[in-house]
Amino acid sequence: MTRRLYTLLLRLLLPLALLRLYWRSLKSPAYRRRVPERLALGPAAPATQIWIHAVSVGEVQAAEPLIRRMIDRDPALSVLVTTTTPTGAERLRERFGGGVAHRYTPYDLPGILDRFLDRTTPALLIVMETEIWPNTLAACATRGIPVILANARLSERSAGGYRRFARLTREALRGFDLIAAQAKADAERFVSLGADPDRVQVTGSIKFDLRQPASLVDRAEAMRRAWGGQRSVWVAASTHEGEDGPILTAHQQIRTVVPDALLVLVPRHPERFERVAELVTRQGLTLARRSRQEPCTRSTSVFLGDTMGELPIFLAAADAAFMGGSLVPTGGHNLLEAAAAGVPVAIGPHHFNFAAITELLCAEEGAIEIADAQALARLMISWLSDATERARIGENGRRVVESNRGALDRLVTLIEARLPKTRD
Repeated sequence: MTRRLYTLLLRLLLPLALLRLYWRSLKSPAYRRRVPERLALGPAAPATQIWIHAVSVGEVQAAEPLIRRMIDRDPALSVLVTTTTPTGAERLRERFGGGVAHRYTPYDLPGILDRFLDRTTPALLIVMETEIWPNTLAACATRGIPVILANARLSERSAGGYRRFARLTREALRGFDLIAAQAKADAERFVSLGADPDRVQVTGSIKFDLRQPASLVDRAEAMRRAWGGQRSVWVAASTHEGEDGPILTAHQQIRTVVPDALLVLVPRHPERFERVAELVTRQGLTLARRSRQEPCTRSTSVFLGDTMGELPIFLAAADAAFMGGSLVPTGGHNLLEAAAAGVPVAIGPHHFNFAAITELLCAEEGAIEIADAQALARLMISWLSDATERARIGENGRRVVESNRGALDRLVTLIEARLPKTRD
């Protein structure tokens, strides 16, 4: 596929994309807000020196230490972050308030991008992780705006998808001035798809450099007291459709051996909160919802984390954790927040989105891969019944995180080398 054909197809699909926003807004009203921004219409985005594109919550979280480091080094630096999802926008607001500007990502069409770039005039675009937008790259190249793919990862599954559009992918990848890959395997996949080998470097994952706020320990201790102090607690974090039922069944099995066990269930997407709450009650489990400030008593078996931005607190307060998106073929989510808190973490067989991190943690016994929900139940029974084993796995995970820090320094050095030497 050529870029001209790609652009034509995207123009034809634009009405469907807008209709999809409306459809999603029926369950999550935030999707119908600020729609003109996606067309680079409405209130102008602020002029900026660095434009950072981070799709959703995970990418915003990954970008956070980078944003903080850049602003610490140059407090006058203007940063604009674009996200695709409202949850990503909300996470940015939680972490930075109004200190970092936000807009929704403009659709990858030439006219829309021209309006956006005319208004924002960025000196540099940093794209987080795996976003490859051909027209955005071409528009930046035309204007002499360097583009960095930061903290870049590419699973074999995703690479296979890009290979189906080999010509378009190769042209797009050649538009990156730098691809800063998380691991050697990621770098090799980018090169195999057509990236210039001289522009691909392995810098490591900046997710290892995430620093938790000093208040996290105090907030986690308060949360633990609210859950009942001495109870055994495990978190099922960032769960997806198709996982909650098996997880609740596993929890019922756990409670036959650990009767006071509490499951903290945290769905990934807010539009699923109500459905998951209904599922819990249908399975006959007593429920307390965080959003309603419902008390978590000794008889409560499931605490629903139906709020945004509190997962780090839930993880730090728990005895053990399971990372969702991995019992179903979503690709898993990042284990490092749990590992950094010294919490033993389990993950299912589908973890291709975080293969390198997962394999590293599992190899060092800082995390355990399980095959299915039954295996999850057995592992949680083991961990909740053995504080010594929990501490061993948790400490292994913490050590892995500490020993792999440093990617952020390497990335910032590369970014600063590509910023204009003189800025307004």
